[in-house]
Amino acid sequence: DFPEVFSDDLSGLPHIQEIEFQIELVPGAIPVAKSPYRLAPSETEEFSGQLKELQDKGFIRLSSSPWGAP
Repeated sequence: DFPEVFSDDLSGLPHIQEIEFQIELVPGAIPVAKSPYRLAPSETEEFSGQLKELQDKGFIRLSSSPWGAP
């Protein structure tokens, strides 16, 4: 929907601004095990392609955190 709103070319990240951010966790809390959302094979393929493109361009990186979202 609305393809004219989004650029097809992700040329790079904007100027980096130093932002300090912290999430306060409850002491002693442990991550809750939750399965990822189920996707159709075609959705998984599209999603994987988009994530790879964003990772290759440096927009995102792999996480080693035990906390995450499904």
